[in-house]
Amino acid sequence: MKWYLKAFQKYAIFQGRARRKEYWMFFLIHYIILLALIIIQEVADISFLFVVYFLATILPTLALSVRRLHDIGRSGWWILIYYVPFGTIVLLVFACLDSQEGDNQYGLNAKVPA
Repeated sequence: MKWYLKAFQKYAIFQGRARRKEYWMFFLIHYIILLALIIIQEVADISFLFVVYFLATILPTLALSVRRLHDIGRSGWWILIYYVPFGTIVLLVFACLDSQEGDNQYGLNAKVPA
C-alpha cells in the first residue's frame, strides 16, 4: 500500500525516475480497487464512484508511467505510443525492463536508497 500512496505523494510530478517495484505495486493495487468499484457498481448500481476514482487517478497514473520510462532511459513522450496499434505491448515491455544502471539525464538511480 505504501507504493500506491507514494504515487499520490508525487501526484503530478513527471520529473525523476520510478523503479519497477513502485510501478507494478501501484498498478496492482490500482486494478484491485478498480475491480472492487466495478463490482460495487454492478451490485449497488452506484456508477459515480468508478468515474470519480478514475478521474482522480489519471494524473498519478500518467506521471508514474512517465517516471518509469525515465528510469529505463526513455523520454516520457514514449507514452504516446499507447495510441499506435500494438503500442501497449511496447509499453508493457518497457515497463518490464530493468532500471538503467547509474544516474541518467532524468535523475538519480531509483534503486539506490537516498
